[in-house]
Amino acid sequence: MNIQGLRRALIACVLLTSAPLGGAAAEESANPRLATVSGQGEIRAEPDQARLTLGVEAREPTLEAARTQVNRSVEGLLKLTRELGVPDRQVNSTRLNVQPEYAWLEKTRTRKLVAYVVSRSVAVDLRELDKLGLLLERGLALGANQVGEPVLDHSRRVELQREALALATKDALRNAEAMAGALGAGVGAVRSLNAAQESPAPMPAFAMAMRTMAVADANQGAPQTYQPGELVFRANVSASFDLLPATTPVAVAPPPAAGVKARP
Repeated sequence: MNIQGLRRALIACVLLTSAPLGGAAAEESANPRLATVSGQGEIRAEPDQARLTLGVEAREPTLEAARTQVNRSVEGLLKLTRELGVPDRQVNSTRLNVQPEYAWLEKTRTRKLVAYVVSRSVAVDLRELDKLGLLLERGLALGANQVGEPVLDHSRRVELQREALALATKDALRNAEAMAGALGAGVGAVRSLNAAQESPAPMPAFAMAMRTMAVADANQGAPQTYQPGELVFRANVSASFDLLPATTPVAVAPPPAAGVKARP
């Protein structure tokens, strides 16, 4: 065999030897080994602000009487918010809402005007939660008779949600490392990352308790102290990481023989 023929034979051997390896690499690239896990994160914080509505409604035979009663109470509520140091930009009062009330007279088959129902409301964005009890109690004493449920919130809502998200992401990574470590493998780069956040819901039980206590003690002259509880910010993450090959074989214990209990 001449030199040219020997060269062709060597090239053919190299191609035959490398073909399976190239195929395996391509298959691995198309179907990477992944560790897919989930993670949870939770942050708890006491609310530091509340949004609530104090409404006034009056039913009187004349429009003037109902309007005077409602406006007097609303003016008192606005004065109260200023006394408590709530800036005017955080207080919003609505216009008068007038609803005539009629009775049906069967004998004459006509309607008769019997009263006027007049209402107004004051919405307050309270940034100092320790004043909530006083606002409710004194508001009731000033004539507020339509009190909505306070919606508790936190001034750092966005930051707290992100903190919960960061905790969930770290939890997902730890779960992946635990799974891979049990097999003697490692965790590589992240391939996918998805998250869902849960915003805290209002606490109606807290609002109902506040209203009950405020009604019972509105005339006692002593403001009540309320415990608002906690807001819970939760986040859930799902992630996929590259699963790196094991560096050493993992010994797997054989199953216990029949009738023999496995030791913990």
